[in-house]
Amino acid sequence: MTLRSRITVDGMDRAPHRGFLRAMGLTDDDLRKPFVGVVSTEAEVTPCTMGLAAQAEAAKRGVTQAGGRGFSFTTIAVSDGISMNHLGMRYSLVSREIIADSIETVAGAHRYDALLGVAGCDKTLPGVMMALVRCNVPSVFLYGGSADTGTYKGRDISMLDAYEAVGGVLAGTVEEAELAVMERCALPSIGACAGQFTANTMAMASEALGIAPPGSTMLPATSKARTAIAAEAGRTLMTILRRDGPLPRELISRDSLANAAALVAATGGSTNAGLHLPAIGHEAGIRFTLADVAEVFHRTPVIGDLRPGGRFHAKDVHAIGGCPVLIRELIRGGFMDGRCPTVAGVSLAEAVATAPEPDGTVVRRCEDALSPTGGLVVLRGTLCPDGALLKVAGLRRLAFRGPARVFESEEACAEVVRARAYQAGEVLVIRNEGPVGGPGMREMLGVTALIYGQGMGEQVALLTDGRFSGATRGMCIGYAGPEAARGGPLALLRDGDIVDIDATAAHIDLLVTPEELAARQAAWKPAPRRLSGVLAKYASGVGPAHLGAVTHPGPAA
Repeated sequence: MTLRSRITVDGMDRAPHRGFLRAMGLTDDDLRKPFVGVVSTEAEVTPCTMGLAAQAEAAKRGVTQAGGRGFSFTTIAVSDGISMNHLGMRYSLVSREIIADSIETVAGAHRYDALLGVAGCDKTLPGVMMALVRCNVPSVFLYGGSADTGTYKGRDISMLDAYEAVGGVLAGTVEEAELAVMERCALPSIGACAGQFTANTMAMASEALGIAPPGSTMLPATSKARTAIAAEAGRTLMTILRRDGPLPRELISRDSLANAAALVAATGGSTNAGLHLPAIGHEAGIRFTLADVAEVFHRTPVIGDLRPGGRFHAKDVHAIGGCPVLIRELIRGGFMDGRCPTVAGVSLAEAVATAPEPDGTVVRRCEDALSPTGGLVVLRGTLCPDGALLKVAGLRRLAFRGPARVFESEEACAEVVRARAYQAGEVLVIRNEGPVGGPGMREMLGVTALIYGQGMGEQVALLTDGRFSGATRGMCIGYAGPEAARGGPLALLRDGDIVDIDATAAHIDLLVTPEELAARQAAWKPAPRRLSGVLAKYASGVGPAHLGAVTHPGPAA
């Protein structure tokens, strides 16, 4: 084994270093072992991250059993649910970078030989995976699991139902008493949101990337079997360390990123994957853009009938055999490359070889797909030259043309939506909410759920340079680039301009003459702003959404 931690313990001049380690309880025998960082996003800020400490401790036991010395530490977590629909959401995507930076900082300073990362909420998953790839020491990623579904009027519900019920109350179709009941039963346990929203989408992606143990992601957060899986992950990590691989940058390749994108498409997963997969690729020095994601989406069928576009939740996927069922079927259909390596030491195809066949309900065979193309479409055109992302899974209407109604912030649009002071046929545009313009690229579930709850989910279109939640559904188009704050066409849009959207043709166009656009561009000036703290630092360094909204130039040569 090549142990970089020896620089902290070997030699006479490292006596003070060893003294610090002995004060932590290390023995002479411990000092000779590989040093393994075990990081989790455990925090009492959201149910998604509660319970991760126990899994991290189990993973640390696995490391110890296999001859390593584990060191536990934590990093931050931001709840998308609690920060939603107000200015706090500006910090959500920023937290992804802070998570990656903080793990790199601790692992780099202490020269840990290997890393095991445990995450459980939307931005924590890509943040931890980005850190593992950036550090590029032997690594294993472990998802903390999703929450149980609630039960309301005899059906399974999740927090999405509560969000949309708010819109129903405003529309007069749902009683406030019903909303009060749903609020209390929609999320009955710890764990991440139960649908195929961002957390479960990126969890599945981690298996497709090969960086998570095969079959580990869909097990519920409350399952006692999670401690056994975590301990095995710790032992697996020590095996990787002893055989010197595969390292994260050997796992993350264009092929494995395409595999992850295919799994997202096949399950109607979160649009946020179009932001996070390029960011993970960036950490490996791979340019994997929104255009590359779009290409995979276009050629991949939807075979998972999962919410929000479908009917089922993570627990239902677990009941039929977990994520390996989907991966095996997509490999069989030719939509994923089974030759990619995994942390298990075997190829992806070998890792899922014993997975059950699709059950035909929760997951279908490729020949019986719910849709012949992926649940996500990247639109391009004169309004969004760098692309914009639309989740089409579950949509009945794939084309839309109407006059724009422009809002300069999420709050301005939300006020109109709450008052139901908008019309069917309009294209509601929320701009200045991109990575720079927000800053932080806020998520718009609050607005989109209100619209859907009011029964207008496909009667209007919503376009933004901000983000959408994985739970968003309806004619909602996000990640529009270039963003308005950078002077993209979105900044030139005016009330009444006709916007043409066609998901089948994958285009989004502004029906204004080139001459008129050129005149508007010449007159445009960025709005003055005063920022401070972490948001100022983020806005000054963040890149465009179609490249992952990353904040550094990539790995050193």
